[in-house]
Amino acid sequence: MVLLHLPKLPSSILTPLSSSPTFIRTHFLNPNPIKTPRSLLLFSTLTLPASEPTPIHPHTPEPTPDIQQLPLNKLFVPPETPVPLDTHTLTARVLKGSNILLSNYATDSQVAQAEFIKSSVRTEDCPSDGLPEFALVGRSNVGKSSLLNSLVRRKKLALTSKKPGKTQCINHFRINDSWYLVDLPGYGYASAPQELRMDWENFTKDYFLNRSTLVSVFLLIDASIPAKKIDLEYASWLGQNQIPMTIIFTKCDKRKKKKNGGKRPEENVNDFQELIRGFFETVPPWIMTSSVTNQGRDEILLHMAQLRNYWLKH
Repeated sequence: MVLLHLPKLPSSILTPLSSSPTFIRTHFLNPNPIKTPRSLLLFSTLTLPASEPTPIHPHTPEPTPDIQQLPLNKLFVPPETPVPLDTHTLTARVLKGSNILLSNYATDSQVAQAEFIKSSVRTEDCPSDGLPEFALVGRSNVGKSSLLNSLVRRKKLALTSKKPGKTQCINHFRINDSWYLVDLPGYGYASAPQELRMDWENFTKDYFLNRSTLVSVFLLIDASIPAKKIDLEYASWLGQNQIPMTIIFTKCDKRKKKKNGGKRPEENVNDFQELIRGFFETVPPWIMTSSVTNQGRDEILLHMAQLRNYWLKH
């Protein structure tokens, strides 16, 4: 057995429900981790004989310097995922540029078909077919539409614009006729009218709280710049409301010049995690990406696949 410093999972994760689908809640915000410690969660460990090496997914590349060598308590371990005791095997099963351990649920990850379905301004107007969905949200101009286009390998599925605040609705894109990518309005766009900003905030948060088919929110953070207060507050709100979240660090191809005080994306990623560490009992899953080089595209799809398949099973 291996002890992992993870929050206690609710019974809805540990026991399948016979009625409506449940969220995959694997990390929660703890406003006072010292006064209210949670139980440790035990994961059983599977060690295969030397003649039967642990199978590695073909899309799992070699480790990334400065980021990949992570201690066990900083890894995201999906439910029902055995943790190899061997360090080399464990490292090989961590998705490149992330803290996510690959599970046996990571199947059928590739996108063969993608189509825009509809735009909605109310949660109740969203598609009602019960398919699982992943929502992309982030500060305006963080690269949501570019990332969505990269995931589906189409340049213009989601319209991109140099003008922030272009996405103004809940936009559903159906993938492989079996699940949805959801493009949500960006936050923090100061030039938008106050009334419009309030509308975006209200219907986006209502969607998070009341959308029963939402598997996880993918919160996009610009890794080419230092952490913004509004991003930290958004991550905090998601955690406080127990909304499943994966952090997607965008623009990881950009390199700021040291002489101008800039930091490498890897440094900004580490800084952001340190800033939120005091609020979370366990580090949320995160992935480094670039829509220019397509870094992280396969890793995001694999992570979505393992979350989606677990959600469908339970």
